[in-house]
Amino acid sequence: MKRWITARRILALERPLIMGVLNVTPDSFSDGGRFNHLDAALQHVEKMLAAGSDIIDVGGESSRPGSQQITADEEINRVEPIISAIAKRWDTPISVDTWKADVAAAAIDAGAEIINDISGLRFDPRIAEIAAQTKAGLILMHSRGSFRTMHFEPPMPNIVTEVVRGLRNSITAAQSAGIANEQIALDVGIGFGKTPEQNLELIADLNVFRAEFSEFPIVVGASRKSFIGKLTGELNPEKRLAGSLAAAAIAVYNGADFVRVHDVAESREAAIVAHAIKRAKRSESSI
Repeated sequence: MKRWITARRILALERPLIMGVLNVTPDSFSDGGRFNHLDAALQHVEKMLAAGSDIIDVGGESSRPGSQQITADEEINRVEPIISAIAKRWDTPISVDTWKADVAAAAIDAGAEIINDISGLRFDPRIAEIAAQTKAGLILMHSRGSFRTMHFEPPMPNIVTEVVRGLRNSITAAQSAGIANEQIALDVGIGFGKTPEQNLELIADLNVFRAEFSEFPIVVGASRKSFIGKLTGELNPEKRLAGSLAAAAIAVYNGADFVRVHDVAESREAAIVAHAIKRAKRSESSI
């Protein structure tokens, strides 16, 4: 059975896991400003855990298109007290969504056990050293360009080939730093420098990544993203639940081990059903 090792535990991957999003920022695309105070953040964590979240992913810097980069000190001030409070109250895996090594180190010290790096070690390679030293789980996400340009890069003609190449490079960098394969998970980077059509292609062809990177857990974060709004005509991210559930369910059916979501209870149910249908499917050779 596949497993994923974090700094504090071993997570069995016998079913799709739910990663609940906790943005402690004033400017995230969906829920910015709602949970950037300690009491509100803890109340939201409690609701997500009660709804079935397996991992809490805490982010202190928005990575939406047009967002402003903040300093590591400001990001630490946002995430450290909240991570510390979560770790003291609940025994649940905590992930820190950051590309900065100093923030990752502070978050691990505060109680996080997973680093979720949107740059796949490109922006701050020192994150690899932190993960190697602490044995933290490390999510390597595919993106292109810099923090400022990653949402505005010209589209690649073959996005699946590009993402496979980028993830291979990230894995090589992690392994070179001494990070064990069992610490690594991979995220195809839905919405980061891809066209709406390419986002659909990545979810539809997730089996390619499942085969190419068979020993690594696959993460998909499509929740409330703009490609869903472009398809449905819904401009308000918080009203994109149905589209988000469709994307999560199909991602799980096509091989995702984790889905990163805002709506935990509904996403968990969708993932359970999609996983059960996938397991019930007979192979073509048996028909």
